[in-house]
Amino acid sequence: MSDADLEEIRKGRLAQLQHQQQGGASSGGGGEDQQKQEAEARNSILTQILTPEAADRLGRIRLVKESRATDVENRLMTLARSGQLRSKVTEDQLKELLGAMAENEEKVGGGGGGRIVINRRKGWDDDDDLLDI
Repeated sequence: MSDADLEEIRKGRLAQLQHQQQGGASSGGGGEDQQKQEAEARNSILTQILTPEAADRLGRIRLVKESRATDVENRLMTLARSGQLRSKVTEDQLKELLGAMAENEEKVGGGGGGRIVINRRKGWDDDDDLLDI
């Protein structure tokens, strides 16, 4: 991602924040419009930082688990704002990011995804009971 792209993202975000400040003071019930504008701005930024394949994968993730897709989007936007993205994010890079985020969740103890613990009771159903008959 070039400096010009990042500057464009910054300008767009600044314009969005200025619009929110102006709109927030004058209108009280524009929450729906504001959410729509935020979603459009978010999609615009993601289009600039993701390859089409990566955007498609993120869309499929959103279908399965929206909270995970939102977390990934937030992380990508943070990386873009801090200047850590040098080029568009590919599908393989997106997979690596997902893996890193999943490992981090497991270390923190959140999610609990994929792990099932079965505790079996011992002694309540012995086959020896049948011999007493």
